[in-house]
This record gives sequence, C-alpha cells and structure tokens, in this order.
Amino acid sequence: MEREALNTLTGGVSQSGVRDHNERLILTVLQRHGPAAGADVARLTGLSPQTVSIILRKLEKDSILKRGTPLRGKVGKPSIPMKLNPEGILSVGMKIGRRSADLLLIDFTGTPRRQLSTTYDYPLPEVIFGFLESGLETLLSHEPQRLRDRVCGIGIGTPFELWKWHDLSGFAAKKFRSWRNVNFFSEIAKFSDLPVFVVNDATAACHAEHIYGRGAEYRDYFYFYIGSMIGGGVALNGTVFEGNQGNAGALGAMRTTGPLGESQQLIDTASLFLLEDRLIEAGVDPGILWEKPQDWSSISRYVEPWIGTTAQELAKAALSICAVIDFEAIFIDGAFPPEVREELVSRVRRYLVNQDKRGLIPPVVEAAAVGENARGIGAASSPIFRQFLLNTNAGLSGM
Repeated sequence: MEREALNTLTGGVSQSGVRDHNERLILTVLQRHGPAAGADVARLTGLSPQTVSIILRKLEKDSILKRGTPLRGKVGKPSIPMKLNPEGILSVGMKIGRRSADLLLIDFTGTPRRQLSTTYDYPLPEVIFGFLESGLETLLSHEPQRLRDRVCGIGIGTPFELWKWHDLSGFAAKKFRSWRNVNFFSEIAKFSDLPVFVVNDATAACHAEHIYGRGAEYRDYFYFYIGSMIGGGVALNGTVFEGNQGNAGALGAMRTTGPLGESQQLIDTASLFLLEDRLIEAGVDPGILWEKPQDWSSISRYVEPWIGTTAQELAKAALSICAVIDFEAIFIDGAFPPEVREELVSRVRRYLVNQDKRGLIPPVVEAAAVGENARGIGAASSPIFRQFLLNTNAGLSGM
C-alpha cells in the first residue's frame, strides 16, 4: 500500500475524546486497502503506534476486526495484519425501482448474504412497505441471534421526489402522489426499531462502487448508473459527495438536444425505459429486462441501437460534467448484463474521440465493477458508511 494512494485518509489525531474519528479512519483504511499490520496502519494514518494498538485491540474485542494470517520471513516476530470481520457488522438495504424492488442483507465486506426481489407495475407505498416488512422478517429469520444483533440499520435507496415519477392518471395517479406525504422513518418505525438511512438510489449505487468496487482507483470521478431512469453520483476527495440536499449528481435533469433540435433532459434520451418502450412497440415482453439472472441475448436487435444512442448521449454529458469539475474518470454501470456495460463503455470511448474537447482534459472512461445490484448494495452500505467509515467531505456537505 503506497502512502500516495491514501493521502485523503490521513490526518488522524491522538488526543483523548476523538476515538470515534480515529476508529472510522482506521476502519476506512482497512476497508479500502485491505488487511494491514498495526505499524502500517500507524504510518498510513499518521496516528501514533500506541493509539493504533489501543484502537485495534478494542475493535477486535468488539468483533469488528479479526486477525489475519501472520506475515513471516522478516527479522523479529511475525507481524499480524488486522482485517474486517465480515460478520462484525451486517446491514439491510432496499432499492426502490420503477418496475422492481430488491431487499438484501450484506456483511461488512459488502457481500450479500441473502436477497429478495419483487416486481410491480408501479411502486405504490403499501406495496413497498409491505415488501420491506415481510422481507425483513424473512432475511433475519435465517440468521442466528448473535448475527441479528450485529445489524446496524436499514438503508433505503430511492429516487427523490418519487411522487413525480410516474405516467399515471386519474385515481391511480392520486394514489401514487401519496408518496409526497410519506415519511420513510415513521413508516418503518411501525415494524422495526433499526435506524433508517434514506439516500438517492443513484447516489447509493455510487457508494457501492466507491466502497466495494473500483472507487479506490481514483480520487475524483463521476459515476453514471442507468436504470429505468439514468442517474449519477459524485466522488470528491476520496469520498462520495452527496450535496447539501443529498441530490448531487442528479444528471438526469441535465439538458440535451433532441433529434429535432428540441430541448430535452438526459433522462429522456439515455434511460432504460426507452428500451422498454421499444420492446413494447415490437410486441416483446419487456419483463425480460428485469428478470434475474439477466440474459438479453434474445433481444440483442433492440439492445444494439439503444446502446448506440445512449453512448452518444453519455459522451456529450461526460464532457459537460468535466467542464464543471475536472474529474479524473467517468464510471458507467447500470441495470443490465456485464456484456452490455462493456459495449456501452467501448462506444462512449469511441464517441469521445470525435467530440469537441477544447479547453477540457478528457476523463478516462471505465466500466464500474459492482454491476446491476449496485443500488441495493449501496443502500445497504449507507448505515455502515454513516456509522463506521470516514466521510472526508463532511464539511462540504454540511453534515
């Protein structure tokens, strides 16, 4: 592990009364860069060896960390690396999508232990909270009591202003607009006393990539997630930046130009609902888009033109984004099979070559690693991130 790669995580202090910050600092270093011995942790964080030793012992006693295999071959006693204990912290997450919802239980390393899914025509409140209540009981019933006690919270990944997110009319529209008066915290408190954390669904996906995917490779990057509606996330200073209202990276509202020169939003030109509409027009059941495991080979003739159009829009959007902040990289992920993601990334790279880049430093375009499940894993990671890991942008977001 090189110090340069960890320069955003340094700055721990050894005074008494700040153990919470230093614990978060150490856990973040171990989470992002793997097992490390106490001496390495002290060097990378700037904390004194004594402070690190005390904190590591406490975290091991609390079963949050555990010892790795001793490293032999050097002079003196073998060093013992400390690593995250997967069962030390568990968390529940729910992704609310336009056509489906996922509920999952993850461990401290981001690995799903169990996952449930449901589909619907529209995500009405009674459907969502009913699924969460029954699903939570199902998820936890399979775990021994000692692990149920390690669940640190429930994360909800949802589009913001959900009541605007439909094409219904009449009574159905009125029922859907009831989301405007829904309070997630009070609704979930009716059947669970776990702390609840609500985050934008695309920001949740960005959290998943940052913590469990390729996020450690870059300090500053922008993240595209393409679901039924396209969304995004921002990573600055080695941490996902949510913004003062939790809506940073809402690139779906970015302006773009339609085929007739009309002004449109990116959400109307680079989202999966466009592919869904194309399948419906062709008389193909669009349910194949949301089936798991994903296999889109039978609809490749419809997927191919969608990739082409979406790649052009992403290439233009990427440069617009980098005109505001000179991101090192652009990550692309979405609710589609890995081969679709790889082809989309390849096309975006090609389209960027011919774009007008005067005054800009073009970013590298990369495929994200977490994949279709990013929103659910990211939602589940929110309680872990907020309670155990270090947010280096806390001062910027007003949190």
